[in-house]
Amino acid sequence: MSSANDLSIQKKMENIFKNTCGTWQNCTESNIQSFLEQCQEHSIDSQYCMSWVEQHKSQIPDWQVVSKVSLDWVNQHTSTGSPISFTE
Repeated sequence: MSSANDLSIQKKMENIFKNTCGTWQNCTESNIQSFLEQCQEHSIDSQYCMSWVEQHKSQIPDWQVVSKVSLDWVNQHTSTGSPISFTE
């Protein structure tokens, strides 16, 4: 079920990635955090962003480190690893 809205989120996320990491080969533990922070600022789910990045892990030189750093970041910025919800 891919709607036009999903597509714009994908595009937005790709642009954020280009602005922060640039290329897969250039993706590091520091710029992956910038990527996640900017995704959050644009209300894009960080887990969605990371699952997209993970699809390209074979192109990321230091994937083990990048993966760990991003996982820690996601856990710190979401409750129980899921998007924070304010509805009681």
